[in-house]
Amino acid sequence: MVGDKAGRSRNGVARRRVLAAVGLTGAATLAGCAGKSIGAPVAAKEREATERASDVTHTSPDLERWVDEVPRPGVIEPSGTKDGQPHYEVEMAEIEQKLHRDLPPTTLWGYGGQFPGPTIEAEQGEPIYVRWQNHLPDEHLLPEDPTIHGDIIPYDEPGARVVPHLHGGNVEHESDGKPQAWFTRDFEQTGPDFEKKDYYYANDQPPATLWYHDHSLGITRLNVYAGLAGFYLLRNDHERELDLPTGDNEIPLVLQDRSFNEDGSLYYPTDVPATEGDENDSHPDPSIVPQFYGDTSTVNGKAWPRLSVDPEQYRFRLLNGANSRYYNLKLLEYDEKSGETGDAGPPFVQIGNDGGLLSEPVETADRLELGSSQRADVVVDFSEYAGETLLLHNNAPAKYRGTSGIGPDDAEPLPEVMLIDVAAAESKQEPTQLPDELTQVPDIPMESVDTERFLTLARQTDEYDRPLYALGTRNEKTGYELTDPVTETPTLGDTEIWSLANFTGMSHPMHLHLVHFQVLGRQSAADYDPAEDDIDLDALDAPESYELGWNDVVTVDPGNVVHVIAHFGEFKGLFSDQTGDYMWHCHMIEHEDHDMMRPFKVRSPDDEGGSE
Repeated sequence: MVGDKAGRSRNGVARRRVLAAVGLTGAATLAGCAGKSIGAPVAAKEREATERASDVTHTSPDLERWVDEVPRPGVIEPSGTKDGQPHYEVEMAEIEQKLHRDLPPTTLWGYGGQFPGPTIEAEQGEPIYVRWQNHLPDEHLLPEDPTIHGDIIPYDEPGARVVPHLHGGNVEHESDGKPQAWFTRDFEQTGPDFEKKDYYYANDQPPATLWYHDHSLGITRLNVYAGLAGFYLLRNDHERELDLPTGDNEIPLVLQDRSFNEDGSLYYPTDVPATEGDENDSHPDPSIVPQFYGDTSTVNGKAWPRLSVDPEQYRFRLLNGANSRYYNLKLLEYDEKSGETGDAGPPFVQIGNDGGLLSEPVETADRLELGSSQRADVVVDFSEYAGETLLLHNNAPAKYRGTSGIGPDDAEPLPEVMLIDVAAAESKQEPTQLPDELTQVPDIPMESVDTERFLTLARQTDEYDRPLYALGTRNEKTGYELTDPVTETPTLGDTEIWSLANFTGMSHPMHLHLVHFQVLGRQSAADYDPAEDDIDLDALDAPESYELGWNDVVTVDPGNVVHVIAHFGEFKGLFSDQTGDYMWHCHMIEHEDHDMMRPFKVRSPDDEGGSE
């Protein structure tokens, strides 16, 4: 078993931050012992109070629900070619767009003049180039908090900093959208990791539902909330031969939560909510908040929309594009007059997730869980519901702790997501049968593992007594800063197991750039000591049905360890060999900004040394 070893880069880190007694048995226990001695998360009411995420005193305008049809993002065409490959130019600009019939136009930041951005459709094995053009104004649409990475971000300089990231892309590191590869209008200023204007996407990976969004350091939460997100669909001939729903019956749907002011402008909280007995007034103004939960559901940029379908099969490419919110989804019969739900509607039959098609269709037993940035490719058969109305229902509380912890909380719930109207049947149609096998997903064998890593999710407080989440190792369980030396240095061609242990009081959707991994299973953190225990697959809780196949995000619930296996490089004809610097982080974007993100470096086999 290979351990992690790296020291703190600055002694000031330990003095500046104070470890919070949240999800841990104490600083001494955490720092000095491994595995089982850490203990399970502490379910303290004090933790509940300090982790409230949004300003509960703000309420969006009371909007009539279900009056707008769900829009479908347009598909962008290439503007020309470069080196014989399609070349796209995508503008980022400030726009106005009506998000509800009764709201004034909302000022947003959009790709290609719209929110969400236009869909890029690409072909497996056929590279494309994209030039992301920053035409945004100098002043940010939302208040920035200059205390977040203020030592390395030029908050006092003019210009909106952006850097698009192709989420789920197996791409070269120069085109990955690194947080410090930001650039301002017309590339007038660039970050220290900026390398090129034209991003190169090889598309040498299975067909999948990818998406692009901003990734600029310290303001990712603001840029994505302002509207900088869009779909990227990768296709191939094999998928087309499966006779899946296409055309009008294939619909990308991005689920997000937003809050609004009376004038239609976006509302985003700028102060940390006060807690009972809290006399600390040292929080910056404006300040980052621990999490954000909006009180209004949007789908493809429309608030409280409805979707009209025929009594046929549909393919929904679902994306959780929310900053922090989890969705736990199910279709329910719905009486629009009374507002009451009835029996379960048609099930979701999942055919793919983050990294592409599953090996076979899987009918969701009850609900479909999506953490921030996760995707689910599902087929829904409406043929038995002609003339009925269905509700896309979410039972995930804002503060999510996995399906075992579903219950009310103090933050804003969002149970009603979207209404679906099924047209009356003109004639009886037999539904198309999905194939028994969708594709071949080769297993990454355990016996090929070169390195095992034990990585921790911890909660701290920063110098302003604000909640701060961090990522650590078995030797530094309380977590590192983003700018501390790299501690994860896989070698190209190696297979690694990353065991992600959550010692906080809430679930976290953990994302790895570059690679797609397979989920081995999960267990209690109290039952796994990386210094003593081997990973026993028979003793693990098996992956959920929606975690089969290739993933780039996995949910780690409080008190759990999730074991994932990844191969760094080409694997049985899939993916490509890439070396360089990438990121892994929590995809609750407020957490990612503050400070739950770390670099990892994929080394060439010829490299010597490293931090292990």
